[in-house]
Amino acid sequence: MNRVGLGIDLHPLVAGRALVLGGVTVPSDLGLAGHSDADVLTHAVCEALLGALALGDLGQHFPDSDPRYRGISSLRLLEEVKALVLARGGRLMNVDATVLAQSPRLAPLLPEMAKRLADALGLEMGRVSVKAKSPERLGLLGRREGIAAMAVVNIEAP
Repeated sequence: MNRVGLGIDLHPLVAGRALVLGGVTVPSDLGLAGHSDADVLTHAVCEALLGALALGDLGQHFPDSDPRYRGISSLRLLEEVKALVLARGGRLMNVDATVLAQSPRLAPLLPEMAKRLADALGLEMGRVSVKAKSPERLGLLGRREGIAAMAVVNIEAP
């Protein structure tokens, strides 16, 4: 049976933090606030995987009240979520993700983000798509108050 999951994540931009997206540190004067590295792209993929198999959300599995997850790389969380999918007999078919950010310009870094996600998931590059869209200066994302990401995954599962 094919199962589809949708993941969405959003974090505020703040000074004094690195901006990490898809496991890539992006040159920026602002980073994302959060308990882990606050990688919204990887979090959206995690949420999509969990949703596809009705396994709850990221906060249930990795609560921000748990000090073990403070500053953790979200790619490590993704590997743990992948293990949950595999333990339930799931086989990941593909990932399609989009980052919504006014700046910085992400286009040159998208292939590396896709590669890091693919590596963490054990997928070939042709099965992972990462895109970026500008909010065209609209709303909180357009004012550079935050960055959001969305992801869709397809899983074959019993």
